[in-house]
Amino acid sequence: MDTQSRELNLDWIPASGFQLRKAGVQFDAVRVDDEDGRRLADLLEAMTGGDPGPVVIEAYGRRSVYFLVPAGSTSHRAWPRGVTRLNSGPGHVSYIPVPALRGRTWPLSWRFPPTEADRFVHPLILLKAASALLGS
Repeated sequence: MDTQSRELNLDWIPASGFQLRKAGVQFDAVRVDDEDGRRLADLLEAMTGGDPGPVVIEAYGRRSVYFLVPAGSTSHRAWPRGVTRLNSGPGHVSYIPVPALRGRTWPLSWRFPPTEADRFVHPLILLKAASALLGS
């Protein structure tokens, strides 16, 4: 674990490379693939003054964008088409890829790294932005 992640008490961030984290423990995630995900990240950046919370991007395959949200906040909401909720519940477990803050993490990287412990993307702002961009 590097100095920055220790200072923030972010024990869920790996020291190097990347690891999968079980959804519902520290956080859930909303995944949007390809250019829609990148446009959604841009929109959130504009809506939040440049600090939407932690967002991970993937440079390979589906080119997914993962918006890390508080644990339990993705269920019981109607998300637009094109959004995949990564959460855990009875008979269902999801895993979220998390890169280190520095070093070789390809194909993952932080679009917006975490800035504070327990601060995530606000799920209602994300839902509003996703609905505006992707439709209801």
